[in-house]
Amino acid sequence: MNTNRTESPTALLLIALFKLFKGVLLLCVAIGALRLLHKDVADVVMHWVDVLHFDPDNRFIHRLIERSFGIQPKHLKELSAGTFFYSALLLTEGTGLLMRKRWAEYFTVISTAVFIPLEVYEIFHRFTFTKVGVLAINVAIVWYLIRRIRQN
Repeated sequence: MNTNRTESPTALLLIALFKLFKGVLLLCVAIGALRLLHKDVADVVMHWVDVLHFDPDNRFIHRLIERSFGIQPKHLKELSAGTFFYSALLLTEGTGLLMRKRWAEYFTVISTAVFIPLEVYEIFHRFTFTKVGVLAINVAIVWYLIRRIRQN
Protein backbone atom coordinates (compact mmCIF):
# COMPACT_ATOMS: atom_id res chain seq x y z
CA MET A 1 0.00 0.00 0.00
CA ASN A 2 1.29 3.43 -0.92
CA THR A 3 2.30 5.64 2.00
CA ASN A 4 0.37 8.54 0.47
CA ARG A 5 -2.85 6.73 1.42
CA THR A 6 -1.97 6.82 5.13
CA GLU A 7 -1.42 10.58 5.12
CA SER A 8 -4.40 12.78 5.76
CA PRO A 9 -4.26 15.53 3.12
CA THR A 10 -6.06 18.72 3.97
CA ALA A 11 -7.96 18.74 0.68
CA LEU A 12 -9.44 15.29 1.32
CA LEU A 13 -10.44 16.33 4.83
CA LEU A 14 -12.09 19.51 3.49
CA ILE A 15 -14.01 17.54 0.87
CA ALA A 16 -15.18 15.06 3.52
CA LEU A 17 -16.30 17.87 5.85
CA PHE A 18 -18.03 19.67 2.95
CA LYS A 19 -19.95 16.50 2.04
CA LEU A 20 -20.85 15.84 5.70
CA PHE A 21 -22.02 19.44 6.17
CA LYS A 22 -24.25 19.25 3.09
CA GLY A 23 -25.55 15.85 4.20
CA VAL A 24 -26.50 17.07 7.67
CA LEU A 25 -28.07 20.22 6.22
CA LEU A 26 -30.21 18.16 3.82
CA LEU A 27 -31.15 15.78 6.62
CA CYS A 28 -32.52 18.78 8.54
CA VAL A 29 -34.45 19.91 5.43
CA ALA A 30 -35.94 16.42 5.01
CA ILE A 31 -37.03 16.29 8.64
CA GLY A 32 -38.44 19.82 8.37
CA ALA A 33 -40.47 18.83 5.30
CA LEU A 34 -41.92 15.87 7.20
CA ARG A 35 -42.82 18.08 10.14
CA LEU A 36 -44.85 20.30 7.79
CA LEU A 37 -46.97 17.40 6.54
CA HIS A 38 -50.03 18.02 8.69
CA LYS A 39 -49.77 21.79 8.86
CA ASP A 40 -50.80 24.70 6.69
CA VAL A 41 -47.46 25.56 5.07
CA ALA A 42 -48.57 29.08 4.20
CA ASP A 43 -49.41 29.76 7.87
CA VAL A 44 -46.02 28.44 8.97
CA VAL A 45 -44.23 30.64 6.42
CA MET A 46 -46.24 33.69 7.50
CA HIS A 47 -45.44 32.94 11.15
CA TRP A 48 -41.68 32.86 10.43
CA VAL A 49 -41.87 36.01 8.30
CA ASP A 50 -43.44 37.74 11.33
CA VAL A 51 -41.03 36.23 13.88
CA LEU A 52 -37.97 37.16 11.82
CA HIS A 53 -39.38 40.61 11.02
CA PHE A 54 -39.01 40.15 7.27
CA ASP A 55 -40.82 42.57 5.00
CA PRO A 56 -43.67 40.55 3.42
CA ASP A 57 -43.66 43.03 0.50
CA ASN A 58 -40.06 42.16 -0.33
CA ARG A 59 -40.18 40.43 -3.72
CA PHE A 60 -38.29 37.33 -2.51
CA ILE A 61 -40.40 36.94 0.62
CA HIS A 62 -43.56 37.66 -1.34
CA ARG A 63 -42.64 34.94 -3.88
CA LEU A 64 -41.95 32.49 -1.03
CA ILE A 65 -45.34 33.24 0.53
CA GLU A 66 -47.11 32.82 -2.83
CA ARG A 67 -45.42 29.49 -3.49
CA SER A 68 -46.22 28.19 -0.02
CA PHE A 69 -49.95 28.33 -0.79
CA GLY A 70 -49.57 25.69 -3.52
CA ILE A 71 -47.64 23.12 -1.52
CA GLN A 72 -49.54 19.85 -1.16
CA PRO A 73 -48.78 16.97 1.26
CA LYS A 74 -47.75 14.85 -1.74
CA HIS A 75 -45.09 17.44 -2.64
CA LEU A 76 -43.76 17.45 0.92
CA LYS A 77 -43.52 13.65 0.93
CA GLU A 78 -41.68 13.64 -2.40
CA LEU A 79 -39.36 16.43 -1.30
CA SER A 80 -38.63 14.66 1.96
CA ALA A 81 -37.96 11.28 0.32
CA GLY A 82 -35.61 12.76 -2.28
CA THR A 83 -33.83 14.86 0.30
CA PHE A 84 -33.38 11.89 2.66
CA PHE A 85 -31.89 9.89 -0.21
CA TYR A 86 -29.48 12.66 -1.27
CA SER A 87 -28.55 13.27 2.37
CA ALA A 88 -27.71 9.58 2.80
CA LEU A 89 -25.56 9.73 -0.33
CA LEU A 90 -23.64 12.76 0.94
CA LEU A 91 -23.23 11.34 4.44
CA THR A 92 -21.91 8.08 2.97
CA GLU A 93 -19.41 9.98 0.80
CA GLY A 94 -18.27 12.20 3.65
CA THR A 95 -17.90 9.37 6.14
CA GLY A 96 -16.00 7.20 3.67
CA LEU A 97 -13.67 10.05 2.74
CA LEU A 98 -13.12 10.93 6.39
CA MET A 99 -12.13 7.30 7.01
CA ARG A 100 -9.87 7.51 3.90
CA LYS A 101 -11.57 4.61 2.16
CA ARG A 102 -10.62 4.13 -1.48
CA TRP A 103 -14.19 3.14 -2.45
CA ALA A 104 -15.37 6.52 -1.15
CA GLU A 105 -13.06 8.35 -3.56
CA TYR A 106 -14.52 6.42 -6.52
CA PHE A 107 -18.05 6.80 -5.16
CA THR A 108 -17.62 10.56 -4.70
CA VAL A 109 -16.16 11.04 -8.19
CA ILE A 110 -19.08 9.20 -9.78
CA SER A 111 -21.87 10.71 -7.68
CA THR A 112 -20.48 14.24 -7.99
CA ALA A 113 -19.70 14.03 -11.72
CA VAL A 114 -23.19 12.73 -12.50
CA PHE A 115 -24.73 16.02 -11.34
CA ILE A 116 -22.33 18.34 -13.22
CA PRO A 117 -24.37 18.36 -16.48
CA LEU A 118 -27.51 19.19 -14.49
CA GLU A 119 -25.66 22.03 -12.75
CA VAL A 120 -24.50 23.41 -16.13
CA TYR A 121 -28.08 23.22 -17.43
CA GLU A 122 -29.33 25.05 -14.32
CA ILE A 123 -26.75 27.82 -14.83
CA PHE A 124 -27.94 28.38 -18.40
CA HIS A 125 -31.58 28.12 -17.36
CA ARG A 126 -31.40 30.47 -14.34
CA PHE A 127 -27.97 32.03 -13.85
CA THR A 128 -26.75 32.83 -10.33
CA PHE A 129 -23.23 33.23 -9.02
CA THR A 130 -24.05 30.72 -6.28
CA LYS A 131 -24.73 28.04 -8.90
CA VAL A 132 -21.46 28.89 -10.65
CA GLY A 133 -19.64 28.60 -7.30
CA VAL A 134 -21.21 25.21 -6.54
CA LEU A 135 -20.30 23.99 -10.03
CA ALA A 136 -16.71 25.19 -9.59
CA ILE A 137 -16.42 23.41 -6.22
CA ASN A 138 -17.84 20.17 -7.62
CA VAL A 139 -15.55 20.26 -10.69
CA ALA A 140 -12.57 20.88 -8.37
CA ILE A 141 -13.61 17.94 -6.16
CA VAL A 142 -13.90 15.59 -9.14
CA TRP A 143 -10.60 16.81 -10.60
CA TYR A 144 -8.76 16.43 -7.28
CA LEU A 145 -10.12 12.97 -6.54
CA ILE A 146 -9.40 11.68 -10.06
CA ARG A 147 -5.80 12.92 -9.71
CA ARG A 148 -5.58 11.29 -6.31
CA ILE A 149 -6.98 7.97 -7.58
CA ARG A 150 -4.58 7.95 -10.54
CA GLN A 151 -1.56 8.62 -8.30
CA ASN A 152 -2.29 5.63 -6.07
